[in-house]
Amino acid sequence: MVSVVVVKRDGSEEVFMPEKIVVSCLKAGATVEASRNIAKIIEARILEKKIEKITAKELTGWVLELLKKENEEWYRNWIIFDKAVKRRDTEKELKK
Repeated sequence: MVSVVVVKRDGSEEVFMPEKIVVSCLKAGATVEASRNIAKIIEARILEKKIEKITAKELTGWVLELLKKENEEWYRNWIIFDKAVKRRDTEKELKK
């Protein structure tokens, strides 16, 4: 895969790593299979759209959209984790 840059919330940049999506989905309660599948779908979208740079916020939106389709509880877990641990209102952020 071509190197894709993720622009994080603080403005710093890092190389896109599908494994990070897998880990985040697992933390939300998703199965290994579902987590890997979501990461593959997102990787495919990036390739399809020929994206070279993407924001962390945009990636999060895609992941949450797919998580919600798979299992509403996993989606909720992600949102709750972001609120409790990261002090972030992800749902509100994504609606902007």
